[in-house]
Amino acid sequence: MLNRFIQNPLTRKRLRRFRARRRAYWSLIILGAAYALSLGSELICNDRPLFMRCEGRWYAPVFRYYPEDTFLHNGKQTRPNYRALRQSPQFRDNPRNFMRMPPIPFGPYESIDPASLQAEATINVTLTPIPRVGSVNVDVNLKVVQALACGYFFRTNDLAVSGADLAQHWPITESLRQAITQRLHNQSAPAIQETLAHHLDAEQSATISIPAYAPRPHAPPSVRLTFRDIERHGATASLRFAPDGTPQTSNLPSLWSNLSETEQARITNLVIRAAGEYVPASELTIAGTAHRLTVQRRDVTWPHEPVRGHWMGIDNAGRDVLARIIYGFRISMSFGFLLVVATMVLGVVIGGIQGYLGGRTDMFTQRLIEIWSALPFLYVMILLGSIYGRSFSLLLVCYGIFNWIGISYYMRAEFLRLRRQSYVEAARCLGVPNWRIMLEHILPNALTPLITFFPFSLVGAISALYGLDYLGFGLPPPTPSWGEMLHQAQQFRWAWWLILYPAAAIFFVMLLGVFVGEGIRDAFDPKPISRME
Repeated sequence: MLNRFIQNPLTRKRLRRFRARRRAYWSLIILGAAYALSLGSELICNDRPLFMRCEGRWYAPVFRYYPEDTFLHNGKQTRPNYRALRQSPQFRDNPRNFMRMPPIPFGPYESIDPASLQAEATINVTLTPIPRVGSVNVDVNLKVVQALACGYFFRTNDLAVSGADLAQHWPITESLRQAITQRLHNQSAPAIQETLAHHLDAEQSATISIPAYAPRPHAPPSVRLTFRDIERHGATASLRFAPDGTPQTSNLPSLWSNLSETEQARITNLVIRAAGEYVPASELTIAGTAHRLTVQRRDVTWPHEPVRGHWMGIDNAGRDVLARIIYGFRISMSFGFLLVVATMVLGVVIGGIQGYLGGRTDMFTQRLIEIWSALPFLYVMILLGSIYGRSFSLLLVCYGIFNWIGISYYMRAEFLRLRRQSYVEAARCLGVPNWRIMLEHILPNALTPLITFFPFSLVGAISALYGLDYLGFGLPPPTPSWGEMLHQAQQFRWAWWLILYPAAAIFFVMLLGVFVGEGIRDAFDPKPISRME
């Protein structure tokens, strides 16, 4: 029957139409090739070697289980750690021993040893400029009668500031002069704050402020002005060091090279200390500007951002995200194919019997289907999962017994339409059994809804799987699942790689599936495509 369907001229015409839709055709090739490659995921990403040679014998651990005693002769029958085995003296001492790992040497269930990422353990040094603050007391002639830590603002030392003329160094606005006069005449005055630039250096600016004043029994002999530096000698700089004190990267590359050897040695010593103990914040003067120096150790934690060897990052259990995405793709596609095939077979059988027999059989079966479709699927899934536990087969069965109803409606309508055709009546008159009429005469002519809905049903099944996994009612942990990764991303919202890569994988698979479905729909449509201009 299948061969006759393929050799049918109408089928060949539909295949030509589908190939003409280049987007759908290439989407099918890409999706099919990706799924075919994912079936051999163990050969692409695995923590077991593809093959190895040990003590003159060849092994294929990716295909067969070998206990640790096979290689180390220590009596242990547990699964060996092949990375540790490769570094062991028993293995390295023999130059003929070697092992070949897959291109991605990490399994979907393997928790990565944090020690393997010690290069990612860094010491962050933050240098924050400390603004200068000083004050002066001026008399009615704007002469400085007293100064405190204001030498920087007058480009001299603190002792030489006394007696200086304020107006010669800083431009005095009318509002500032009036505020000083009011206080010296013992008049009430509000607080004032102004930002001024130095007469000799326009790039040097400061905020000059005077607090609010209330009348006193006697007028003050002077007024205090507070200076606060707002000139930026460089924004906050972050330097990154290895635990041994080696500088790595910096968002201000010239800062480290501009430091003196003494300053570099001081920071390096603090970094080395921070690798083993807590280091409090301190101050460091760079190019005449005081900086607050903070040293903080950044250890390897899960989840971890993408690094060399783990190009899509690491999840909250220390597992490689790329490996889990590849295995998750295989599980999603396999679940989708099995579910769609099972539901279509069940829908064809039930819908075909309804449509062909009709009458009371059709009416009684339709009422049962309506009752069955009213059952809440999610509640049934939660109940069965709590009794039997979550598993791939249970999820497939539970979803399959509810998912066939839609396709049965289409098949019932097709069989109702085709059972009165002349070729069916002729076959019945010739004494052909009913099952053969249904299978060989009606079904081949009723396959259009099945083939047209197959890609869309596949997309729906995949989305249902990762949706249930996201809600926690899908596959049991630690099964690789895209929905479970998105659930992790909800807990660790700062871990952008747990959001980006699984979401991108879901998006592209859904997009390719929809493209294929559109191409098949257009290929089976007898009417040509038209556009309104």
